[in-house]
Amino acid sequence: MRARPHSEILSSHSVSERSWLALVPALGLGLAIAFASPAARSEVSATGGETPLVTTPPEPLPPPPDPQGTWSLQVENDILNGTDRYYTNGLQLSWRSPSDDLPSPLAWLNQRLDFIQGPGTLRWGLALGHSIFTPQDTQRRNPDPTDRPYAGLLYGAASISRETATTLSVLELQLGMVGPSALGEQVQNNWHRFIGVDTAKGWDYQIKDEPVGALIIDRKWRLPLLMVGNVELEALPSASASLGNLQTYAAGGGLIRFGQGLDADFGPARIRPALAGSAFFQPKENSFGWYIFAGAEGRAIARDILLDGNTWRDSRSVDKRPLVADFQFGAAVIWRGIRFSYTQVIRTEEFYGQRGGMQEFGSFSVSLRF
Repeated sequence: MRARPHSEILSSHSVSERSWLALVPALGLGLAIAFASPAARSEVSATGGETPLVTTPPEPLPPPPDPQGTWSLQVENDILNGTDRYYTNGLQLSWRSPSDDLPSPLAWLNQRLDFIQGPGTLRWGLALGHSIFTPQDTQRRNPDPTDRPYAGLLYGAASISRETATTLSVLELQLGMVGPSALGEQVQNNWHRFIGVDTAKGWDYQIKDEPVGALIIDRKWRLPLLMVGNVELEALPSASASLGNLQTYAAGGGLIRFGQGLDADFGPARIRPALAGSAFFQPKENSFGWYIFAGAEGRAIARDILLDGNTWRDSRSVDKRPLVADFQFGAAVIWRGIRFSYTQVIRTEEFYGQRGGMQEFGSFSVSLRF
């Protein structure tokens, strides 16, 4: 939640520092070509012809039945960027069921969701999460009223997923609490005491207690683009929407990624709002897989209690920006039923008057199949 104090140099990003993100897919494609085996680069036929290096990927196959569930832990923090402000920490523990394993209440609900989610292999899931938000200056006992309010968010979530060879549809219900009952102050300051850094002084002015909820629908598409030897390149467009007093927004974006075993998932797991990927993964015969990726998501935001303040009570608040974008890049590895991923996120300003410009934070995820 807080690393050592340092200047705000890392907070500002020049155009040149950001523009290189667009080169990530191209750089990776070049590396894939460079490291492809000679046999993959040119297969000589009996007549002396050559099989081209770049080929059209095969048609994706529907996922087979999956008897294993997946546990995932996501940790997001700005400590890698040396800051302790705004979205400063997020934790989420989630579980996704084996395929076609719906308990009775969810099976009844699932039968009524065909017109929203369409066909697909079924999974259900649960999650428990906690997030912390602070202003830029955490040493003021009376925080700047024009800066982001202190807020803690504690929530649980239940979801139903439908997966085909080329699509993933997720319907998720989040229910929780913001305010002192979410224990943001206790989690942050006890951690700061443990690691020996200054505690945040302004939690007395945090957003007040309020139950929150959001209904989220998310849809992703898998678009295979080409193969370079035995390395695949694909696009993952995404669209989502959230409705509730927690957050109400519409979002669109996508990832470009290349690697091996891309059909094992739909991108790395993330804490919403984000390009959330898939909390489950299903490799073929526990084979080794990897990919690197870059992507972006834009959100049009109508309501965010973490910026707008309490719905029915007076509280600290700021004038939020209606359009926010995330730019991200990272890598994932799948090995022996374990998936590791790291994502570096650059988030544009979320409210007017935000000091230091865009925010950067890292997202680490580990998923285990059981």
